[in-house]
Amino acid sequence: MSPDLIIRGGLVFDGTGAGPVKTDVAVHEGRIARPGAVEVEAAIELDAHGLAVAPGFIDVHSHSDYTLLVDPRAVSAIHQGVTTEVIGNCGHGCFPIGDPELSSRIIYGFDGSLPLDWSTPAAYLERLEEAKPAVNVLTLVPNGQLRLATLGLEARPATSGEVAAMTRLLEEGLEAGAWGYSTGLEYAPEQGAGEAEITALARVAARRGGFYATHTREREHHADEAVAEAIRTARNAGVRLQVSHLAPRSGPDQTNRCIELVDAARAAGDEVAFDMHTRLYGLTFLYAMLPPRMLNASPEDQATWLRKPDIRAQIGAHKSIITGLGDWGRVYLVDNDIWPDMARMDFEEIARRRGTTALDAACDLLLDSVGAEKAPMVLLRAYSEDQQEEVFAHDLCVPASDATALAPDGPLAGASFMGAYTWASWFWRFMVRETGRLTPEEAVYRLSGLPAEIVGLSDRGLLKPGMRADVVVFDPETFADAGTTFEPNRIATGMRHVVVNGVVALLDGTLTGERAGVVLRKGSQACLPR
Repeated sequence: MSPDLIIRGGLVFDGTGAGPVKTDVAVHEGRIARPGAVEVEAAIELDAHGLAVAPGFIDVHSHSDYTLLVDPRAVSAIHQGVTTEVIGNCGHGCFPIGDPELSSRIIYGFDGSLPLDWSTPAAYLERLEEAKPAVNVLTLVPNGQLRLATLGLEARPATSGEVAAMTRLLEEGLEAGAWGYSTGLEYAPEQGAGEAEITALARVAARRGGFYATHTREREHHADEAVAEAIRTARNAGVRLQVSHLAPRSGPDQTNRCIELVDAARAAGDEVAFDMHTRLYGLTFLYAMLPPRMLNASPEDQATWLRKPDIRAQIGAHKSIITGLGDWGRVYLVDNDIWPDMARMDFEEIARRRGTTALDAACDLLLDSVGAEKAPMVLLRAYSEDQQEEVFAHDLCVPASDATALAPDGPLAGASFMGAYTWASWFWRFMVRETGRLTPEEAVYRLSGLPAEIVGLSDRGLLKPGMRADVVVFDPETFADAGTTFEPNRIATGMRHVVVNGVVALLDGTLTGERAGVVLRKGSQACLPR
């Protein structure tokens, strides 16, 4: 057997958490061929002397469902060594599509450039395959779309007939190759979802060997109760649990309590882990502050309601992801076309400049944005680096982007999403080089082997013979994030080579133009590109 590609002389981390070994890595027909020194030559040889070699990084919590269709190059991801993304998280995603206008509201990165002209999960995954993404992609079935397709924006528990209808849609997604089921219980489309219906649907995912990922409800002052609900739901459903971005926005005490609950569940034999994004801020649409009945209204009705003081008072009293913070000084307006002169200010400052209250300023902005092509987004100041350090040091925590794959040029040049360009690179810089809380081999395990275990990927995440050849080569001393809070679209530094399914996607820090990613369907063998 003659290898197709050889990576020479690097410090090889196999993804298990074991210490590195200086050796070669050979690839044959898209798979890792063998460890150790390779005497023969290959058509493609990559010099890794003085560099780290590791399995491709796995983003266990991505929102690239739509942006990979718009620009499948995944530039922000490839430059961080990301070779696989798990989409369909937080109950958000691109299927099933009932009412396209309604569905578009829970698709991150939706800009209308590609119409939602599919409806089923199979049709969506086919469209994704046609796009030929640069990274491997696998999906969960998003509960938000299940509820929108069945109940619309009704803020109540589903009836037995509606649960049956959602079960059929969920089974359709799992049959098409989804790897599990996700919820976003803090968001308006799912706030009315009861524990019984979530348990019933999670049980469907369990029967097919999938896992359950949840953005829990009440992620402020009752975060521990929400995590307890997630653990109880998973236990009653008999399903593996992944708690999305576990640390709540209410500080370290609640964070510690949430972690204690996870530890206790593990000790009791439950299969549970958690992930965390790397930014200090949350990011969401400003309209997430609206009650469900307003989200479901026509633009004309929304405008009428937003002008009424009593309706504004109701919006302020509604416990949304934004108003639940209880502090408009922690809510920042990002760059936008509607109030560009107010961008990067918190709403207390915006209110002061406009001579009004913060709630009225937010409602005024929503009123001005009714019918706009791009809805305004806000940052929610949520975490400290000390808090993040403790969370990421926990042995059940994996880092994740909680963002969309982007590119600084092309059709997504004007789009931004905090974390897209920075998550894996921030994690390495902060946790390995700056704090020293993780060894390089531990960090590689969190970025590759552990997320593969969580998802159930048996042939990725490790540099072992027979595994799929997703490989990254980087400088461990310079791999770092370059993006900032308000200038996030800066490509990470230090990533030298990236190989996806045996094909070189990044060579000497430059994209090759190759897009060898595949759509990974659970229960079927993905065909590698030739």
